[in-house]
Amino acid sequence: MDITQNQTYAAAPGYFRRLSAFDWVFALALLAGALFALNRYGAYMDIYEKAILVLSAPTFAALGWHWKPVRWLMPTIAVLALAAIALYDGNLEAANTRFWLRYMLSSQSAILWMSVLFFLSTLFYLIGLAARVPAAQDGVKGAVHSPAGGAIGSRLCWAAVLLGWTGMMVRWYESYLIGTDVGHIPISNLYEVFILFSLITAMFYLYYEERYATRQLGPFVLLVISAAVGFLLWYTVSRDASDIQPLVPALQSWWMKIHVPANFIGYGTFALAAMVAAAYLLKSHGYLADRLPSLELLDDVMYKAISAGFAFFTIATILGALWAAEAWGGYWSWDPKETWALIVWLNYAAWLHMRLMTGLRGRPAAWWALVGLLVTTFAFLGVNMFLSGLHSYGKL
Repeated sequence: MDITQNQTYAAAPGYFRRLSAFDWVFALALLAGALFALNRYGAYMDIYEKAILVLSAPTFAALGWHWKPVRWLMPTIAVLALAAIALYDGNLEAANTRFWLRYMLSSQSAILWMSVLFFLSTLFYLIGLAARVPAAQDGVKGAVHSPAGGAIGSRLCWAAVLLGWTGMMVRWYESYLIGTDVGHIPISNLYEVFILFSLITAMFYLYYEERYATRQLGPFVLLVISAAVGFLLWYTVSRDASDIQPLVPALQSWWMKIHVPANFIGYGTFALAAMVAAAYLLKSHGYLADRLPSLELLDDVMYKAISAGFAFFTIATILGALWAAEAWGGYWSWDPKETWALIVWLNYAAWLHMRLMTGLRGRPAAWWALVGLLVTTFAFLGVNMFLSGLHSYGKL
C-alpha cells in the first residue's frame, strides 16, 4: 500500500460519520416502534422475547443503513399492519365485513396478493430476459441491463415482499385475537414457513439485484419462488392449511423465534445459489449468452449466497441443538430432520472447503450448487412428506 492510499484511508470518514440525518431518524423510528410494541404487547412476552424485540431495533437499523430500500420497506409494512390492526378493532370477524381487510389487509388476503404478485413478477422478469440487450452495453462487472419487463418484474417483486410481510405481521395479531393462549409468531407450520421461505429468498435476490446492477437473474430465482408459492396455494386449498392452530408444547418456546428464521435464511440463500448456478450452466454452454451477466459475476453471486446461507444455517443448527436440549433433554437425537440438516450442512461445508482450499470454480461448482438444492429440498420438505420424527409439525 503506497502513501497515497494511506492518506486516502486516513481521510475517509468513520462509519457513523457517513450516516445521513435520515439514517439516524430511521434508527430512532425503529427504536420508538420497538418501545411502543414493548409497552403495548409486553404483557404477552417473556424476558427472552422482550430482549429479542429490543435487539431487533439496532439490528434492522444496521440493515437499513447498509441496504437503503429497507428504510422505506419496514415503515410501510408497519403502517399497513397497524392499519389492519385498527380495522380489526379486536374483532376477528371484521375480516369478513370490512372492505380493506377482506380484500387487502387480512393475512389471507395479503398473502394471496403476495402470491399473485410473485407470479406476475416471474412473468415480467421472463419477458425482460427474452429481450435481447448486448452485454457490451453495460460496464458494471459484466452485468446486463434489462429492458422494461425486468424493471416491472422488480417492482412487482418488491410489492409481493411488502404484502407478504404485512400478511405475516397481521397473521401474528390474528392469532392473538383467537386467544391469548393461541397467539404465536407465524413460523410454526408448513404453510407459514413456505411464506417465510418465499420472502427471504426474494429479499436476498433483490439485494443482489441492486448490488450487481442486473435484473437478468430474476427469471431464475423467481421460478423457485413461484414453485414455492404454487405449492403453498395447493397446500392451502387441499388441507385448509391457512387456519391458525395452537402451538404444540415443544414449539411454545422463544427459541423458535430465532432458530426458524436463521434456518430459512439458509434454505433461501441455498435455493438462490442453485438458480444462479442454473444460469451459470446455461451461459457456459452458450445458451442465453448475450442475455445473462458474465460468468465471473454469476460465480461471485453463487459463492456469496452459499457463504451467507452456510453462516446462518450453522447458527440455526446450534440454536436447534440448544432448543432440543431444553425441550427433549438432549442436544442431538438423530431425528430424521436433524440428520438431513446435518447432511445439508456437510454438503455446503464441503463446497466452501473446496472453493477456498482448491479454488473450486466453473461448471463443477455450479453443478454441485444445483444438486445441493435437491438435498436442501428434501431436508425442507421431503422429510415432512416421507419420514416422521420429533420435528413432524408440518406433515402433508
